[in-house]
Amino acid sequence: MTLQTSRREFLQGAATAGLVIGLSPSGAFAATPAQELSPNPFVTIGEDGTVTVILKHFEMGQGTSTGLTTLVAEELDADWDAVEIAFAPADASRYVNTAFGAQGTGGSTAIANSFVQYRQAGAAARDLLVRAAAAEWSVPAEEIIIENSVLKHASGKESGFGPMTGRAATLTVAEELKLKDPSEFKLIGRETLARKDNLAKTTGAADFAIDIRRPNMLTVVVARAPMFGGKPTSVNDEAALATRGVEAVRVLPEGVAVYATDTWSAMKGREALEVEWDLSAAETRSSAQILEDTRALLEQDGQTARKDGDGAAALAGAAKTVEADFLFPFLAHSPMEPLNCVIERTADGGVEIWDGCQFPSLAQPTVAAVMGVDPAQVKINTVWAGGSFGRRANPTSDYHAEAALALKMLEGSALEGRPVHLVWTREDDVRGGYYRPAYAHRVRAGVDADGHPVAWDQRQSGKSILIGTFFEEMLVQDGVDGTSVEGASTLPYAVPNLEVSIRNTETPIKVLWWRAVGHTHTAYSTEVIMDMLAEAANADPVEYRLSLLGDHPRHAGVLKLAAEKAGWNEPLPEGRGRGVAVHESFSSFVATVVEVSTNEDGAVKIERVVTAVDCGLAINPDVIKAQLEGGTGFGLGSVMRNQITLTDGEVDQTNFWDYEPLRLSDMPPVEVHIVPSAEAPTGVGEPGTPPAGPALANAIYAATGKRAFTLPMTESGIEFA
Repeated sequence: MTLQTSRREFLQGAATAGLVIGLSPSGAFAATPAQELSPNPFVTIGEDGTVTVILKHFEMGQGTSTGLTTLVAEELDADWDAVEIAFAPADASRYVNTAFGAQGTGGSTAIANSFVQYRQAGAAARDLLVRAAAAEWSVPAEEIIIENSVLKHASGKESGFGPMTGRAATLTVAEELKLKDPSEFKLIGRETLARKDNLAKTTGAADFAIDIRRPNMLTVVVARAPMFGGKPTSVNDEAALATRGVEAVRVLPEGVAVYATDTWSAMKGREALEVEWDLSAAETRSSAQILEDTRALLEQDGQTARKDGDGAAALAGAAKTVEADFLFPFLAHSPMEPLNCVIERTADGGVEIWDGCQFPSLAQPTVAAVMGVDPAQVKINTVWAGGSFGRRANPTSDYHAEAALALKMLEGSALEGRPVHLVWTREDDVRGGYYRPAYAHRVRAGVDADGHPVAWDQRQSGKSILIGTFFEEMLVQDGVDGTSVEGASTLPYAVPNLEVSIRNTETPIKVLWWRAVGHTHTAYSTEVIMDMLAEAANADPVEYRLSLLGDHPRHAGVLKLAAEKAGWNEPLPEGRGRGVAVHESFSSFVATVVEVSTNEDGAVKIERVVTAVDCGLAINPDVIKAQLEGGTGFGLGSVMRNQITLTDGEVDQTNFWDYEPLRLSDMPPVEVHIVPSAEAPTGVGEPGTPPAGPALANAIYAATGKRAFTLPMTESGIEFA
C-alpha cells in the first residue's frame, strides 16, 4: 500500500521535498514522488541534495547511527559530511527487525540485520539518480559516475543530487541492483569515520528523553514496594500534597505516583508519602539465602539442554577430574540515563510518546492497552538514549505501562490533558529490579592419562528470563530457556561426552536480559574450567584450547591473534600473571588476554587487556574498537565488585556509591585487534563482555594462585588496588 501523508509528517522534520526510496510489501524497491511515501523507506534525498538515512535501529551509544548510514552512503557515493540521519517512526510493517519479526533494537543485530537492506537502499537511490542524469544529459547511464554526492560525466557535465531528484522520482528502480564489490569500498572499513552522533552529543544539541519538555508538563515519580511482589494497600498523601510543587497523588496497581511541576518537587513529595504495603506475595529472602537455595537445586537433575555421549561413565573413568561450584549475583543494568519517557494525549484521541525507545513493537500495544486506543494511535518519537544494556527492552514494557497509567489516572480531574514525564531516579533504577538473574553452576570435567578432556557435566540453576512471558511459547523448549544456557550448551571444545542441564528457580524478583545475556555467566564458568583442565593436563592454556578447536577455526583465529598481540609466551616479572578466555556470542568471536600485577599486600591491578574479534566484515573499525573497549570494561566491572544483594527481601544498594561501577583507576589500556574478514558482519555491542571476566579470573590465578568461583571477586577474597 501507499500511505497518503506528507514526508514532513513521516520523517518528523526531514526535508519536505525530494526522492524517497523504500521497499514495497513484496520486498522490491520502489520510488515515489516526493509528496508521497513508499512503505519502509530508508533513505530520502531532498531538493537541496541532502541525503537523510532513516534509522530503523535506534542509537543508545552503540554506533548504529553511523553504521547504518555508512551502508547507504557507501552504495550512493554520498558526501559523508552532507548525510543526515532521522529515527524511524514506530511502524513494524515497514521497519521490522527481521531477526525478531518485530521493530526493535537488541541482540547485537542492527548491522547484521540491515547489512544488505541498507546497501540496497543506497544502490536503489544511486540507480535512479544516475538514470535521471543520463536522460537529462542524453548520455549512456553507464558513463556517469558519482563522487561525494556529485554526478559526473566525461563531457564535463556535473550536478549535485538535488536537481535530479524530481526526474528520478518518476522512474522505476531496476529489478536487479548491483552492489559494490568490497574492493570498491570507500567508507566501509575506513579506519576513522566521524560518528554521526558525536557532534550533537558534544554540543548538547541531542535530545534525550530526559531533556524533553512539553507545555504544562507534569513530572511523575513512583513509590514502589520495598520488596519485590508487594502492592500498596493504603496511602496517606496529606504531607505529600502539602509539598511545594506537588499537584496530585494517584495509586497505581504496583505503586503510588506523585505528580509535580518538577522532578525535585516530585521526589520530595514521594518522601512525604505514608504507604502501607501488602507483602504477602513478596520476596522476603536475603540474597545469600536465594543463592544457597539456587545452589541446592544443583543436587537435582534438571532439564537437559545438551547431551553428547555418557558423561557420568566418562567421568568415572577419567584419570583426573576438576570440579567447581560458581555463584553469580543479581546485576543491575545501570545505564547513565535512567528510565524515563514523556507521554501525552493528542487531539484526535491518540497518544504521543517521546522516548529512547528500544522496542516500539512492545511499547505500542502496551500503551494502547492501558489507554484504550488502537496501537496505530500510539505515536512514538524515538530520541537518543543514554545507554540500555537490555533494560529499555523488556516483555512487559514496564516503564511505558507505568507512564501510560500515570497519564490515564488524570482523566476526569482538573489535571486531565497535561503531559506526563515519568522519571526513574538512580535509586529507582538500582532497586527496581529487572536484573541479570542470579545463577549457580556446577561443572565437573575430566581428562584421560594424556590430558585430553573426556567428559564435561555442567549443571545450572537460576530464574528464566523468558518463562512466564509471551516469548515462552516461541523460545522455551522442554523447560529449557536457551538464554540461560547459551555458551555452555554451545561449548565449542572437542569433548566427546558433554552434558548441560538447567533447573529453573522461582522468585518475585524481576529479571531480564543484560548485556550478552546468558553468555555473561556461562563464559565465566566454562573458561575458568578450561584453564583448570589445562592445568590438570600440564598444558599451556592457549595451546590446550587450540588443540580442542579444530572444528572451530574462527574461535582459533581470534585466540591466536590475541595471544600473539599480548606476547603470551613472553616472560613476566614476579607478581604478574596473564589469563585468557575465548567465547562466541551473537555470531561474533572474541578472545581476551588480561595481564595483572599484585602489590605487596596481594591486591590486584589490571595492567593491560588485549582482545581480538572476528565479527565478519568490519563496517566501522573505530566503532568496533569502541564497543570492544566498552564491553571489556563492562565485563571487568561486573565481576570485580558489582552485585545486587538483599536483606530480608529489601535491596541493599541504592546508587553508584554502593553499586560500584568500574572506576577510572581500574580501567586498563585495551588493545583491540580485528580479524580481516569477508564474512557477513555480525554483532559487536555485546560480545566483548563475556570473555573479559574469565580472562581476568585466570590472570589472577596465574599471579596469585587464587581462584574466584563466587562473584563478585571481592566475595572470593580478591582485593583490588
